[in-house]
Amino acid sequence: MAVAVHVLASGSRGNAAVVQSSKARLLVDAGISCRETFKRLRSECIDPHTISAVLITHEHCDHVYGLTTLARKLSGPVFMTDATYQAWSRALRQQSGKRAQLPKLEIFASGRSFQIADITITPFTIPHDAADPVAFSFRAEGAKIVIATDLGYMPASVCDHLRNSDVLIIESNHDVEMLRVGPYPWSVKQRVMSRVGHLSNDSLARFFTKDYDGAASYIVLAHLSEQNNHPELAWRAAEMALGPRRTLLQNRLLLATQDAPSGCIRL
Repeated sequence: MAVAVHVLASGSRGNAAVVQSSKARLLVDAGISCRETFKRLRSECIDPHTISAVLITHEHCDHVYGLTTLARKLSGPVFMTDATYQAWSRALRQQSGKRAQLPKLEIFASGRSFQIADITITPFTIPHDAADPVAFSFRAEGAKIVIATDLGYMPASVCDHLRNSDVLIIESNHDVEMLRVGPYPWSVKQRVMSRVGHLSNDSLARFFTKDYDGAASYIVLAHLSEQNNHPELAWRAAEMALGPRRTLLQNRLLLATQDAPSGCIRL
C-alpha cells in the first residue's frame, strides 16, 4: 500500500480526510455523521474498522459533528489538544446535556511531533477563532502531506510548515466580493474576513505568488464556501497565481467537495 490521501468531505457542512501509509490509516476530523463517514470510506474501498486513529484539528461543529459516535464504533484512539478537548466537551454539554465520552483519548501539544505506526505527525498552530486550532503535516515513506484549513491568514510559521509538501490540502474558502454582497449578517462577514477567520481565494493566491515553494505534486483547494465562493473562481485564482511555476508533473490542481469524496491521491 502506497502513501495515499482521501478527502471525504470538505466545506462548512463537514470535514473529514484520510491519510494512509503501509501501516496506518488516520482519519483527520470527524465533521460528518458516523453513518456518512462509513459510507464514504467504503466508497473509497476503505474498511472503517481499519482506521488506526482519529485526529481533530479544532472543536468547531464542522470538524467534530460525528466524533462521539465514531469514537464509540472505532477501536483506535482520538487525538486532540487539551484545550480543544475542553472546549468540545463544554459545547457538547451545553448543546445536548451529555458528558463527553471518548474511550481512548490521546492529548498532543501543537509544535510537538508524535508517531502513529510509520506516520510522523506534526501539529502546528494556525490563526483561527477556536480554543487551540492546529493544522497537520504527515510524513511517511518519504512523502509529506499537509492539511491546513480554517486559517484567517498565512503567517510565516505556517508557510514554513507547508514547504516541501508532496500533497498540499489548503483552504480557499471565499471570494471576497461574493462574501461582501452575500446573505451573511455583517458580524459573520467580519468574522470570516478577519485574521482568525477563513482564507480567501485572493489570500491563497498571494501565498502561491510570494511564498509557495512549488514542491507539491498535488494541490487540493479545500473548505470552499457554498454561499460565498464558486469552484470556478477558486480554481481560476489559484491557476493564475501558480502560473509558470506549474509543470506537467507538479502542482496538479484539484478541488475538494462537500457532498462526495474527491478520490484517491496516491504517492
